[in-house]
Amino acid sequence: MKNNYDVKDLSLAEAGRKKIEWAAQDMPVLESIRQEAIKTKPLQGFKIAACLHVTSETANLMRTFKDAGASVVLVASNPLSTQDEVAASLVKHYQIAVFARHGESRRLYYQHLQAALAFHPQITLDDGADLVSLLHKDYQKQVREIQASLEETTTGVIRLRALAASGKLLLPVIAVNDAKTKHMFDNRYGTGQSTLDGIIRATNMLIAGKTVVVAGYGWCGRGFANRARGLGAKVIVTEVDEIKALEAAMDGFSVLPMKEAAPLGDLFCTLSGDLHVIDSPHFKLMKDGAIVCNSGHFDVEINVAALKKIATKVRKQVRPQVDEYLVGKKRIYLLAEGRLINLAAAEGHPASVMDMSFATQALSALAVAKGKKLEIGVHSVSGDIENRVARLKLKSMGISIDKLTPEQKKYLSSWEAGT
Repeated sequence: MKNNYDVKDLSLAEAGRKKIEWAAQDMPVLESIRQEAIKTKPLQGFKIAACLHVTSETANLMRTFKDAGASVVLVASNPLSTQDEVAASLVKHYQIAVFARHGESRRLYYQHLQAALAFHPQITLDDGADLVSLLHKDYQKQVREIQASLEETTTGVIRLRALAASGKLLLPVIAVNDAKTKHMFDNRYGTGQSTLDGIIRATNMLIAGKTVVVAGYGWCGRGFANRARGLGAKVIVTEVDEIKALEAAMDGFSVLPMKEAAPLGDLFCTLSGDLHVIDSPHFKLMKDGAIVCNSGHFDVEINVAALKKIATKVRKQVRPQVDEYLVGKKRIYLLAEGRLINLAAAEGHPASVMDMSFATQALSALAVAKGKKLEIGVHSVSGDIENRVARLKLKSMGISIDKLTPEQKKYLSSWEAGT
């Protein structure tokens, strides 16, 4: 491994630059932050280590940090999400250290995480909490060097809150995922569309008329379920949370336990953030030709090991990103090895979606750099940052909204007025 980067092929860089520049055109909020940062250099002297999906959108966030004065290292948060041409361009054209290769082994994946921590960052960014997890396991002496970590996804926030609840969290974390402009916009609209994009690219299937089983009705599940219905699918939701199940029912979806949904589904997609949501008993009940995929962060939601165990025959890559498992006389098709379908088989969220998420990341990092020291714990994104991102996005879309009059402000802050 080279000292300052490890990418597949630097000759891919020109294609990567085109992708980065194309994405930048649809990221006006982040661009406005970058242009301001170029002038003031608010991150001068800071080291930032990011463990994120290495895509053209992420590249524009890294450019923003570098132009703000920071030294930056980027590693992949998923072995199948790296766009090799983007990684090459970041190294060649933007002089940003990148350690990421599409399809890298688990061993190389963790070597890259180690390279990021060897950089001795003061701010870290995570998408799934793998970097912070490794920090807590093997690099605890470095914890005091880090002012805060920023977490991008639901799965990561769940892990970090569990770490905090156990009393073992050693640094402050900002749950960027929980920002309204992130989970509402990114998870619902981004995951909803990009998951279907990945499924269709992998299979070329017609969604209309199919029965689609959606495991989990959080923000990601809501987005996917609604978009599948919009394309003409009959949608079944499975849930373990009573309130989310009730919401799905009130939104017009069928709600069933997975065992009852398993014989009915043509397409299954997990978006729960939990372990073995689709397991051996469910595979045995599925119809011939059932397609199974995952759009949760980690490849644990589908019990792939159990599927392999009960399969009498496996045909790998019957088409790109599709493996066929013969279970009895039935064929079950697993997409992208159970990894994130929207990034393994497609390009992830559209740039206009990541514009808001990464603007929130950028402003949160700037706040950490210039703000007071945060206490150890999981923190919310400040309301000021939330409102600024929403305001800038509305402006970029040419949308104006009303403002409260002095009379309305007084009414909302008083208690005297009544019936």
